[in-house]
Amino acid sequence: MTQKLFSPLTLRGVTFRNRIFLSPMCLYSAEGGMPTLWHLTHYGCRAIGGAACLLQEATAVMPEGRISPGDLGMWSEAHVAAARPMVQFIKDNGAVPGIQLSHAGRKASTSLPWEGRGYIGPQKGGWEVVGPSPVSFDQESPIPKELSLGEIQAIVNAFAAAAQRCADAGYDVLELHVAHGYLMHQFLSSLSNHRTDEYGGSLENRMRFVLDVTRAVRAVWPERLPLFARLSATDWVDEGGWDVAQSVSLCSEMKGLGVDFIDVSTGGLIPGTRIITGPGYQVPFADAIRQGVQIPVGAVGQITSAEQAEQILATAQADAVVIGRALMRDPYWPLHAAQALGVDIDWPHPYARAKMK
Repeated sequence: MTQKLFSPLTLRGVTFRNRIFLSPMCLYSAEGGMPTLWHLTHYGCRAIGGAACLLQEATAVMPEGRISPGDLGMWSEAHVAAARPMVQFIKDNGAVPGIQLSHAGRKASTSLPWEGRGYIGPQKGGWEVVGPSPVSFDQESPIPKELSLGEIQAIVNAFAAAAQRCADAGYDVLELHVAHGYLMHQFLSSLSNHRTDEYGGSLENRMRFVLDVTRAVRAVWPERLPLFARLSATDWVDEGGWDVAQSVSLCSEMKGLGVDFIDVSTGGLIPGTRIITGPGYQVPFADAIRQGVQIPVGAVGQITSAEQAEQILATAQADAVVIGRALMRDPYWPLHAAQALGVDIDWPHPYARAKMK
């Protein structure tokens, strides 16, 4: 029996064995930006478990771009060498290794979640935060240093250099983090971007940084490999913030620059917004981007069952499901989803005897 969820998807020169992607969920377990055995085990289990693409969590393009000291990085050749064994293991087990490149901007330098989420200053191992404008995330967060034009260009260059390192490490998918209130999202929204130069004000200007990064990354990312972007399609405010109409404009521009897939999420820019959640609550935003831009998209947000995922794809609301917490709870969610849908897929040889008939 063939189901949409377990049909292959090809983007550029990469074919994904099904439509189940692991969402880039931060693990906060790196050491000096380097992956550890925790990361090898985490991503390795999801490769064995049948997911088609494993999007590595937000990986900083420079040390001060990390959300926390426990974040992964790709700012040196040492990070390339450290990532290669994990990347190869993912490939050896049939999954496509992907990586999300990020800069946290004003949401950087926070403590590990299990130690309290507040800002940590240089005296505690943190660093100064930056942003498009001196507008803090909330009352407890520091006011970020406004980036100069030269500093903006340096970050664009850092994204390009990190993208080249990702290719050298063997990743086959690269995703730009344009969501959840981090630096690229901060430039997009007028709630966090109060600039009056060429990077602020009009929609064209607010999109400029994201498009500069996209252009620089696509120039070094191999032509045969797909480029993704994770986008917050709305700030969840009634007026003045980023919204779906602006998202469609941005995605149209990004498509023209060589972005192949939009990983559609929402929110994260400002605290205290009223978000009505529920199963698949963000799927309509993916559908809007897909229809408005005519580009493949991934749907995220409380997608937990095989039947739900299949329905999203069968009704053409998305081209893939990007699953986070469900795959954290169950690394073998794809194998179990296939059984639930009556689809016969191969299990890893060492586990074949455990496959239920």
